[in-house]
Amino acid sequence: MTTVGQPLDVLLSDGSTVQLRPIRPDDASAIVAMHARFSERTRYLRYFSPYPRIPERDLIRFVTVDHRDREAFVVLAGDRIVAVGRYERLGPQAPDAEVAFVVEDSYQGRGIGSVLLEHLADAARRNGIMSFAAEVLPANGAMLRVFADFGYQVQRQYADGVVHLSFPIAPTEATLEVQRGREHRTEARSIARLLAPRGIAVYGASATGQGVGAAVLGHLRDGGFTGAVVPVHPSAATVAGLPAYPSAVDAGVPVDLALVAVPPEAATAVVADAADAGVHGLVVISAGFAEAGAEGAAAQRSLVRAAHAAGMRVVGPNCLGVANTDPAVRLNATLAPALPPAGRVGIFSQSGAFGVALLAEADRRGLGLSSFVSAGNRADVSGNDLLQYWQDDPGTDVIMLYLETFGNPRKFARLARRIGRAKPVVALASPARPAGVGDSAGPDEVAVAALFAQSGVIRVDTVPELLDVGVLLANQPLPAGGRVGVVGNSPALTGLAATACTAQGLTVVDGHPRDVGPRAGAAEFAAALADTAGDDRVDALVVVFAPPLPGQLTDVDADVTAALPAALALGKPTVATFLVGRPPAGVPAYGGVEEAVRALARVHRYAEWLRRPPGVPPELPGVDRAAGQAALRGDGADAGALLAAYGIDLVASVPVDSADGAAEAAALLGFPVALKAAAPGLRHRLDLGAVRLDLPDEPAVRRAYAEMTPVFGADVLVQPMVAPGVACVVELVEDPAFGPVVGFGLGGVATELLGDRAWRAVPLTDTDAAELVDEPRAAPLLRGHRGAAPVDRAALADLLLRVGRLADEQPRVRSLTLNPVLARPDGISVLHAQVRVGGAAARPDTGPRRL
Repeated sequence: MTTVGQPLDVLLSDGSTVQLRPIRPDDASAIVAMHARFSERTRYLRYFSPYPRIPERDLIRFVTVDHRDREAFVVLAGDRIVAVGRYERLGPQAPDAEVAFVVEDSYQGRGIGSVLLEHLADAARRNGIMSFAAEVLPANGAMLRVFADFGYQVQRQYADGVVHLSFPIAPTEATLEVQRGREHRTEARSIARLLAPRGIAVYGASATGQGVGAAVLGHLRDGGFTGAVVPVHPSAATVAGLPAYPSAVDAGVPVDLALVAVPPEAATAVVADAADAGVHGLVVISAGFAEAGAEGAAAQRSLVRAAHAAGMRVVGPNCLGVANTDPAVRLNATLAPALPPAGRVGIFSQSGAFGVALLAEADRRGLGLSSFVSAGNRADVSGNDLLQYWQDDPGTDVIMLYLETFGNPRKFARLARRIGRAKPVVALASPARPAGVGDSAGPDEVAVAALFAQSGVIRVDTVPELLDVGVLLANQPLPAGGRVGVVGNSPALTGLAATACTAQGLTVVDGHPRDVGPRAGAAEFAAALADTAGDDRVDALVVVFAPPLPGQLTDVDADVTAALPAALALGKPTVATFLVGRPPAGVPAYGGVEEAVRALARVHRYAEWLRRPPGVPPELPGVDRAAGQAALRGDGADAGALLAAYGIDLVASVPVDSADGAAEAAALLGFPVALKAAAPGLRHRLDLGAVRLDLPDEPAVRRAYAEMTPVFGADVLVQPMVAPGVACVVELVEDPAFGPVVGFGLGGVATELLGDRAWRAVPLTDTDAAELVDEPRAAPLLRGHRGAAPVDRAALADLLLRVGRLADEQPRVRSLTLNPVLARPDGISVLHAQVRVGGAAARPDTGPRRL
């Protein structure tokens, strides 16, 4: 959301950055200067006349707006205004406005018009404007394309030599798709410029060869980088055997990337020097920024602001560096002296220390690397940016991430869902998260894994597990199912493998594990493997081999690895544990049986996710977002009105504090009624006597009230009786790692103690909602356990979708609990709702594009 006083950094279509902010009266001179730089054609297309200068009266009107009926945004490249866009309401309280923008000639064709249109439409909608109108000369094809390509339903009329356009500006699936497509292309392009530079300037490399800068320079030089390497040094003529220059521009060669290893206080000067040389991005190795405290955090913000103002993106600070093994680039701009071999796996690491371990382990296992980025403090470039880049990178087939925190969890989930359909994403991410903001504890460790799986992400717990899965994905096809054949020459190992398969949810097919015995030679082993691989019942193979006793087999017979290629040729994914020797290339080998099976199980679950339909957010009748907003007060919410705005009926509930009040409420609601202790934790505790049901008349109500109040207090709730059903609980929690999440489980003390909740991140699809209903361990009670009638699970799924929509559209709702929800064969009844309201939670994946 763009508001007065909040400038934003945005990406253009070429991957460069500019700043967008509301216009100010003191921009007058800069507007005049921009106007002077326009070509005659640009002036004519914008103003329909030569308009050689801006009259003082027009200038004052241009720069003075009320940010409601009249709004204008400027785009700055550095300190220079290069574009301006504005809307003006067509009359007092009118629902439409005229929109127009103009871009300096040298910045045209870089996507500024579409960025301005996004932010102007967002601001207009928040001020009650529902549609835009524009007048464009027929010769202004670029401007006509800006409107036509945005996804709006544009109406055109031609009159008096002008094209008159009008269109509603409410977001639609079409406009959202266009916006996210542009986001993808701009972010991917900005990373591509970092990973394939024509030349690199290195700041902070000492002439003595000591220090971080010298180390990175040496790795860059020795790695065979194909472009120019320019050490920048204030006095030395050469550094590391390369000609050095006092400024990057003095080298006289194209420089696209700057490696920065200078102290924080010198970083801003480096940005200015790099900008003069036309650098596109910075990789800041230096420490001493946000991780060092408040002063370092301020220096980091200054660094990023200066870089973005100069059109550059920033990797780091406090990072390990970046690498690209493409033979046409051969970039090792990292603190790691050697990289893994070239391959097709992209690796992102937030931590430098983990990055070093990750690269070393990948090298040891022979896992081929396509590119690598360590984000360090993640002041700018994040894992989401790399996901955007790797999605279309032809050199990357598998994506591996080490994540400490989620800067934009909703965006991560959205990107992972999309990218995971084409390329597997494996993430090392701790299940531990900072404390939530709601009253609920939120997702536990099992639920966190489910939230990752919902997005198609294969979550692991350690660096070795990350590599275990990575080598399998990089070298083997995905399993067609979960049926496994186990072949080995040790009954102990094959039995252990079969047990591990069962524990991981895999099915060992009949006739397995197949133990060929310790005396079996390579030919016998090969026959067993080929037979298993050719079995239509088998989707994947687990191979275990223990060394024979000395003298048992000849060297030729003992070479069991020779038996594997024939089995692999049949296309079944295979994992192997060899206690001696090395398997042939392409066979993922593991130190233990459990590691091999665990990696196979994780890949199998990912393959299952791929086979499931992705689902869509369905249309929900009876949703009134404005009414939901009106139900939120400064200090709370009208729960009934809020739920009603999303098509959720809440059973009437009357709070009373006396026997007379209870009797009166019961008569008003109609007998029979229920009395419940008003305290939230007691409203469903029938076992404690805090709930009295089926009270048929006034005397029964008075007796129940008299019995309850000495134990639970005078405050009770009176409700009409509804048909009995299976008690369920629906929760909405604002989770710090995943954003808003919706939970579902069955009611009752036992299920609450066991944490039997399923969770999904918002927005929910129809598939998500159906899976939520079926996922709790107690879910069989909903399907007709022990002869009971099955409940209406479709009604429960619809309720979850509506709660998910509420979470998506009302960021001030920080938590919501519906408990109990009674599910029956003929529908559901929501008996109680507890809502917690606060300041609007940050939703960084909504609204117009910005960094």
